[in-house]
Amino acid sequence: MKKRIPYLLLPLITLILEILPYGAVCNFATETRRIRELYSYFDLTPYGYANFAPFLTALLTCIILVLLAVWCFTGKRQIMTAAQVLLAVLSLCPLLLGIDCFSVVGALISLSLLAEFLWVYFKFKTPKNESDR
Repeated sequence: MKKRIPYLLLPLITLILEILPYGAVCNFATETRRIRELYSYFDLTPYGYANFAPFLTALLTCIILVLLAVWCFTGKRQIMTAAQVLLAVLSLCPLLLGIDCFSVVGALISLSLLAEFLWVYFKFKTPKNESDR
């Protein structure tokens, strides 16, 4: 079990980045200029303006964190497989609306989700022994 605890680190970092109010982007236009406002991934304001990817990413990150925590205590391969699928789908979700709706914190969130996916993928691609699962 102690060997599995580090797998919770990147999702926790991702969750902290999603809580910060600099990740989700809404672009508003006036007659003379464009206004770019940043929100937390958990804020429903971007969701109300049809930028649904950040909120879904935040919710799925919470689910991934719970799945990885359960896997840390049980060690069941099926739970890790479910987390891998969610990580693969989720890693580029913030880019659904294009680069205009992307921020530096959004890039860090995507990178941390992608790093977690690669870490888990290569760890379970060729298991060394049964105790590592």
